[in-house]
Amino acid sequence: MEKKLIGSCIFGQSGGPTAVINASAYGVIRAALDAPEITRVYGAAHGIVGVLKDQLYVMDEEDPKELELLLHTPSSELGSCRYKMADPETDDTDYKKILEIFKKYNVRYFFYNGGNDSMDTCNKISRYMESVGYECRVMGVPKTIDNDLFGTDHCPGFASAAKYIATSCMEINKDARVYDNGMITVVEIMGRHAGWLAASAALASYFGSGPDLIYLPENDFDMDQFFADIDRIYKASGKVLVAVSEGIHYADGSFVSEAKTSATDGFGHAQLGGLASMLANLIKARTGAKVRGIELSLLQRCAAHLASATDVNEACAAGKKAVEAAVAGDTGHMVAFKRVEKNGKYACELELLPLSSVANYEKKIPLEWINDEHNGLKQEFIDYVLPLIQGEPELPLEHSLPRYARLKKILAK
Repeated sequence: MEKKLIGSCIFGQSGGPTAVINASAYGVIRAALDAPEITRVYGAAHGIVGVLKDQLYVMDEEDPKELELLLHTPSSELGSCRYKMADPETDDTDYKKILEIFKKYNVRYFFYNGGNDSMDTCNKISRYMESVGYECRVMGVPKTIDNDLFGTDHCPGFASAAKYIATSCMEINKDARVYDNGMITVVEIMGRHAGWLAASAALASYFGSGPDLIYLPENDFDMDQFFADIDRIYKASGKVLVAVSEGIHYADGSFVSEAKTSATDGFGHAQLGGLASMLANLIKARTGAKVRGIELSLLQRCAAHLASATDVNEACAAGKKAVEAAVAGDTGHMVAFKRVEKNGKYACELELLPLSSVANYEKKIPLEWINDEHNGLKQEFIDYVLPLIQGEPELPLEHSLPRYARLKKILAK
């Protein structure tokens, strides 16, 4: 049995926000507050940047009832960041500062909640602490609506985003078919290299009110075939609804929306956008039809009002598991989800994966789940995603509006 490690912990959030990232935060914070081995619980303001700047919130000082409201509060309540750290073997400047902060607050546990790049940060910190002989147990808590973290069946945040996307596409489809004139609608959905989110629009089609065509970045995009698909459906019914992933690309790897790429984030990833508008203009020029381009944009990330109860519960469980594993002696791992079947129904088990096996690897939709025409999804995808969106959490309300957590955020001194 591992020896008890006594000391404080830091929890940080990183990357894009989700509807359930704060549910993971609550899982970590509540479990840490309850653990006798953890003497103080700190929340990093804006992720690892808050650690580097010595901006830590004292979570012990928060009202327990407000903390519990994190379960249904969207976005990253402690603040997030997109900060790329160099390899410690190349430049250890940041790591020396982190070590200084860890020693100042006697931090022996570090929990980082994020996606691919965040797990890379987590892995680097774990390696550095080990290399300098500072005993600190480092654990990654998964998060990303993109659902592209390697090794885990799915990621907290994805299911709620998928539920919002499917519902929105069902509503858009109803709206787009109300008039007696022809209409073509293009809906742009997030997803740079993996099409899990855009594919979720297939749920709407499966239940009778969704896109006629869905295009994902897993396959090369062919503009001529795209026009042919639209022409075929438009001539038959006078109405077309198309869902496109923002990351669709040509055979040479260039993004279809590349002309609209305005910048990159802190990790060098292109910030895509404007694809729906661009495609709508091209379709209108070709067909003369009435065309609308709709970009779901940020709306799909933090739609807690349409959250999946399954997603909320699993996100919280992942945070709790990270603390329990660290206290028991684990370090350098990420909590992952394993899909199992119990009594003929979907169930989720938690396991631990080495951070080194997760960081910077992207999980894409299996090609065999995409139809032969590369413009829709097969039943296998529906079977995969449908169990994940189940259940409606009991959302706290105030005057019929959401009641979110109101933390005091007292800075440590």
